Amino acid sequence: MGRDAQWRVVTSEVVIETPHLRLRRDEIELPDGQHVGSYYVRESRGFSVVFALTPDERIVLVRQYKHGVGQSVLELPAGGIDPGETPEACARRELAEETGYVGGHSPLEHVGSFFFDPTGSTTRYHLYLARDARPQVAQSFDLTEDITLELATFDEVRRYVRDGTIDVGVHVASIYYVLDRLGRL
Repeated sequence: MGRDAQWRVVTSEVVIETPHLRLRRDEIELPDGQHVGSYYVRESRGFSVVFALTPDERIVLVRQYKHGVGQSVLELPAGGIDPGETPEACARRELAEETGYVGGHSPLEHVGSFFFDPTGSTTRYHLYLARDARPQVAQSFDLTEDITLELATFDEVRRYVRDGTIDVGVHVASIYYVLDRLGRL
């Protein structure tokens, strides 16, 4: 099979559709003619992640329970893109809702967009840098959110990703990516 060989979708059906999950089951034909039935793909509008930096150079973090792993995790503010919402608008909304912080007057800096799990998902996530972030609004949680706000120095956040205090892969990669961009690795 060539590097860019495409799979042909023979049949496709959505088998689960809820506000939190849309799962599609495809039957596919590989370029060599073989068939693979029941190949599942999670469809998504994606999500945005925000590396928010305060005027005194602290990074805004959130600690919250994640039911999938059954424990609280420490991570950057992030959340799913709503219908009709841009990734940047999502980043601004999630930062404000989860933390009460708002980025400075300039637009958020789009740092990059990345595939989340290209094997079984259509999800892309979008990473933004918010400079001069300040607390300006009340936190506003979704039904399943109970968030504790934490601020960390550059030294602390580097230690957190190295020692596993921050252990969610998307957030570890996002932190390293922004630290590199800022020349602060």
